[in-house]
This record gives sequence, structure tokens and C-alpha cells, in this order.
Amino acid sequence: MAATVRAALYLRVSTGRQADSDLSIPDQRRQAKDYCESSGLEIVADYVEPGASATDDRRPEFQRMIDAATVKPTAFDVILVHSFSRFFRDQFQLEFYVRRLAKNGVRLVSITQELGDDPMSNMIRQIMALFDEYQSKENAKHTLRAMKENARQGFWNGALPPIGYRVVEAAEQRGHRTKKTLEIDPIQAETVRLIYRLAREGNGSSGPMGVKSIAKHLNESGIRTRDGGRWGVDAVHKVLTRTTYIGRHRFNTKFWKTRERKSDAEVVEMVVPPIIEAAEFETVQTLLKTRSLAMSAPRIVSGPTLLTGICFCAACGGAMTLRTGKSGRYRYYTCCTKARQGETGCKGRTIPMEKLDNVVAEHIEQRLLQPKRLEEVLSAVLHRRKERGAPNGAYRRIAQACD
Repeated sequence: MAATVRAALYLRVSTGRQADSDLSIPDQRRQAKDYCESSGLEIVADYVEPGASATDDRRPEFQRMIDAATVKPTAFDVILVHSFSRFFRDQFQLEFYVRRLAKNGVRLVSITQELGDDPMSNMIRQIMALFDEYQSKENAKHTLRAMKENARQGFWNGALPPIGYRVVEAAEQRGHRTKKTLEIDPIQAETVRLIYRLAREGNGSSGPMGVKSIAKHLNESGIRTRDGGRWGVDAVHKVLTRTTYIGRHRFNTKFWKTRERKSDAEVVEMVVPPIIEAAEFETVQTLLKTRSLAMSAPRIVSGPTLLTGICFCAACGGAMTLRTGKSGRYRYYTCCTKARQGETGCKGRTIPMEKLDNVVAEHIEQRLLQPKRLEEVLSAVLHRRKERGAPNGAYRRIAQACD
């Protein structure tokens, strides 16, 4: 009696709206079950990806399925999809994963595009994948064009609005869809106005404040971000530089995959209710540029910082990053959390760079760079190379040089 072929179902829709409407995934599951019954396959697992694009592999359920398919013994023999486009809309990635699965004896099967394992079937699958990839890019192009036009007309395309605003239904309705727009959130808008006032005038006991001082002031005053978190330097800087607050929200500023900035020709400005006067905004921009120019010179470092990326704060675990003082004459390692949020975020230490570098260098010299210790390390490396049968002449020369 032949062994039962075990199948895993992979069910995916492209958008959250499709997942919420619950139309596509149940239909995919129904067709997959019918196919398994008629083909004698046993369903042992299913992986549901609601609202995920198939243009890349950054999908949690997809990765969980691949992990299960590439271990030994494998959890199933076949991955069943409605169409190859449900698995991938990128021809190269599709072939990469098909071959990776095949190495572990797992096949990818489409319910609606049944193919064999011969060279002709492989070529047809690759052609189908090319068409799927082309169609995906065309759909993305037309969708972006429609979203840009929507923004030009003053309607919100989705996502979380900038702090100080909230999404509301517009009076206009097109078809079955109600348009969305932004209105001022009176509570959060006061926080935005306070941030600009602190940047321009200070808190009454100081002059104009920088972004770090503003973040510290907000946290010490118990003023939280929209989600209840602490303010950081990046969040404050974003508020102070958004043209949204003077009534001009910029849409389509970055590529969503790489986060690289797009050219100004690609950006669309959406009209929204202003929270800040244009004159106040320009004053703050001038102050920010002045501070930036004053700080730019000391930030130029002639060589790599010794402990960047490997030194962390003992109090919070944040990275120790380089900070400067006295026009760049002094350099310090400071906890990044403390640098962003002040002592309300972390009371970690600030240590002179030269002092900490010397302590670490001396420790390495005393504990690692001793001839006997080096001999032990190289002997272990040579032993491993011998076990693998690889040439070790280069390692012998290093060992002789160290003797």
C-alpha cells in the first residue's frame, strides 16, 4: 500500500481589506480541500497569510512554512497553493524557493496551474512567474497613480496620521467607498504647539531649546507620545520638520521597501488643516539649521570609533554612542537611550572615549595578545583545519611568525 502524501496549504491575500472581508482565503481553502480529496492528499498543516505581499519573503507564516519544509524529516511532502502567484510574484524568488524545497524532497503544487516535473513544465512555470511579476508591478504602478491623485484632492490614503491629527470620514462618497480625510486632534495638537514653542522660545527659564532638550522636558513633564511612550530625539525632530503642520502633507516621499527618499517630482502635497503658522515653522527651521551647522564639525571623525556596535549600557542595554563636547575637543561614550530621552529614559553613564578605549585595549593586550594565549588559539585553529583536511600552510606561517 502506497504511503499517503502529506500536504500543507499556503493561503494568502494581498491586502488587509481582503483579509477582513473574508472572501479570498475561505475560497482558497475550499478549493484546496476539494483538490486534496480528489487527489488522495492528506492535509497536515495550513499556513494563512492575511494581507501580505508576495513580492518578497518577509512573511511570517511563509517563513514558518519554509522552516518546516526544510528540516529533516520534513513535516509534509507537498505545499499546495491556489496559484503560483499566491506563493511568489517574483520569478527569481519563486525559482529559488522551488529548488530549495526540491532539495528536501518537497514539491510546490498549484491547484489551478497543474504542471509536471519535466523540463517543459519547469519552463512554463518560469514563464507564468514572469507574467505574474509583470502584472504585480503594473498593478503597483496604477495603484500608486490613483493614490497620488487621491492625495492631490485632499483625501487620506491610509496609515497612521501624523501626531496632532486624526482620520475622519469625508462628506464625499464614491461608489461603495467613503473617502477619508484628516482633521486636527485638539489634545495632541496642543503637544505639537508646545514642541514648536519650546524650540522657538524655550520653557521660560531658557532660550530656544534643541530637540534633545525638548524630549527631556516633555518626558520630565509627564507628556507622553500618542501611544503612551516616551519622547525621543527622532520623534521630536520629525514633528519640528513636517510641513504637514503648516497645512502641506507630503505623500509618496520614500520607496516603501528601501526607505530611500524619492525625488521631489514624485512627491504629492495634500492640503490639510494647519496647526502651526508658516512664519513660526520657518523660524524653527532656521534655528534647527543653525544648531546643525554648529554641531556638524565635531561629528566628523577621522577614523573608526573603536567600540561602536560592541559597547552597551549596563543599565538599559542600549548602545554606547559617540558624543562630543566643547566644539568637538572632548569625546564621550554615552548611552543612546540617555542621549535621546535624557535621564528620565536611562541614568546610564557617560565615559570619556579615550579612557574607555584604553581600558579595553589594555584588557585585550593582557588577556588575549600574550604569546602563550595566541599559541593556544592558533593551535586550536590548526587542529580544526586538519580535521577538515584543508591546507594549513598559511596557518603554520602565522604560528611561526608569532613564536
